[in-house]
Amino acid sequence: MFNTLSDWLAGANESREAENCCMFDMPIHSSSLATKFPRMLGQGRRNDGFPLRHVEAAAKSSCFFVPHYKIPSRYTGFVSKFDQTCSSSVMAEQRNLGFLSEPQPEEYSKELDVAVRAVQMACSLCQKVQENLISKARSNNQVHSKDDNSPVTVADWSVQAIVSWVLAECLGSENISILAEEDVQTLSKSDASGLLEVVVKTVNECLAEAPQFGIKEPKSALGNSEVLEIISRCNSVGGPTGRFWVLDPVDGTLGFVRGDQYAVALALIEDGEVVLGVLGCPNYPMRKEWLSYHHRYHRIISKLTPPTSETWNKGCVIYAKRGSGKAWMQPLLNVNKKFVWPNHARQVSVSSIDNPALATFCEPVEKANSSHSFTAGLAHSVGLRKQPLRVYSMVKYAAIARGDAEVFMKFARAGYKEKIWDHAAGVIIIQEAGGVVTDAGGRPLDFSKGVYLEGLDRGIVACAGAKLHENIIDAVDASWGSSSL
Repeated sequence: MFNTLSDWLAGANESREAENCCMFDMPIHSSSLATKFPRMLGQGRRNDGFPLRHVEAAAKSSCFFVPHYKIPSRYTGFVSKFDQTCSSSVMAEQRNLGFLSEPQPEEYSKELDVAVRAVQMACSLCQKVQENLISKARSNNQVHSKDDNSPVTVADWSVQAIVSWVLAECLGSENISILAEEDVQTLSKSDASGLLEVVVKTVNECLAEAPQFGIKEPKSALGNSEVLEIISRCNSVGGPTGRFWVLDPVDGTLGFVRGDQYAVALALIEDGEVVLGVLGCPNYPMRKEWLSYHHRYHRIISKLTPPTSETWNKGCVIYAKRGSGKAWMQPLLNVNKKFVWPNHARQVSVSSIDNPALATFCEPVEKANSSHSFTAGLAHSVGLRKQPLRVYSMVKYAAIARGDAEVFMKFARAGYKEKIWDHAAGVIIIQEAGGVVTDAGGRPLDFSKGVYLEGLDRGIVACAGAKLHENIIDAVDASWGSSSL
C-alpha cells in the first residue's frame, strides 16, 4: 500500500523493467481517447530527486509505446490532446502534499519529448558507425568529402534520415519543416549506389530498435527511394516567420572520424527565436571526473565496466526549452534497456565561477575556421590562466551549460560565415542553464535570417555569467584593432 505519490512512483519505477510485456500503443493525443495518467506539475520531487513534472511528458504522441500501470485513483487525471485536467480534490491533495504548486504552461513539451528521443536514437546510430569507422580505419565507403573539403560520413546522412522520420511520424509530416546540413545530391549520383545501400542499411537497423526508445518502428524496412525522400524533406531555408527545425546530424565530423568528440544537434525555431534545443554528446561522459581521461581510455574502460545507470560513465543528452530557466542532462540509453522518461535526467546549470583566473575557456580544435592566436591573446588579457579546453563541435556549449567550463569564444577568419545549425541548440541550452551567449558586440545571435548568422559582430562569446561576459566583451573591443581577422 502506498501512502504518498512519491511511494507509488518509486514502486512503479522499480517495476518498469519487469513489465515490458505490458507495453502497448496508446494514442494519447487522440481526443477520442481519455487515459488515466499521473497529473504532476510544479516543483514536487520524488525521493530520488527527479522532477515529477518530467514524468507527464512520457507519452504525448501516438508514435510512442507507453507502459500501463495500475495507478492509485487519487493520483490520476484525464489527459487528451487538447485538454489535461485533474479533479479539484486531487489537485488540492497534491498541493497539500507539496507535489503541486500552480499549473504551469507545458508549451513545447511534446516537441521536446520527441526531439530527445530522436537524438537518443541518432546517438545510438552514431556510436555504432563510429566504432565501425575506427575498426576499419575509415574505409573508403564510409567517409567522403564535401565541396568545402570537410568530411561527411554515412552517419551524417543516416542521422538526418532518422531524425526526419521520427519528427514526421510523431508530430505529423505536414507539421514538419527541417533545415539541415546535408543534402541528397551525393547519394543520388549513379556512382553512389554502394554508399546509398550502406546508408539505407544503417537507417533500417536503427529503426528496428525504435521500440527501445518508445517509438513504433515502421511496418516494413525502408527502401532506397524512401530513405532519399526522407532526407530530401530537410529542405527548409529558415527565415523570420513560421516554425522549423534545425539539425546538424553530426556536428564535428572531423572529431567523429578521429574517434573523438562530436554532437548531434537539434533545435526548434519559431518566428526567428530558438524555442528548444537538444544536444547529444555520445563521447562526453556524464561524470565530470571522466573528463581528465582521454576519450579513448574512457571508451576502453566503458567496455570493461558493465553499463549501469549508476556508473554515469557514458555519453549524455542535454536539453532545454525556452522560458523554463532550467536545462537537463540524461545519459545515453543503455544497450538492451527501454527508454522511460525522464531516463535518469538531472538538472544542470552553469558554473558560479566569475574570477577569470579560475575560469576555463573552450575553443575549437581546428584552426581552419577560427583564430587560436587571437582567442589566446584575449584570454590572457582578461586574466584567463587555465589551460583551454579544446573540443570538437557543440560539445563546447554542453561543457559550459553543465559547469565544466566557463567561457567559449569563437572568432571566425575573414570570409567564413557561421551557420545556424552550429549554434542554435547550444545557445538556448546555455541560456536556460543560466549563462549568456551573444556576439562580440553583446547582441543576441539572430536566427531569423536563413542558413547563416547574418549581421554577426566579429565573433561569438558564451559565458557562465554576466560578469565574465562583460569582461570578455570589453577585452574584445580593446584588442580588436590589433587583430588580423
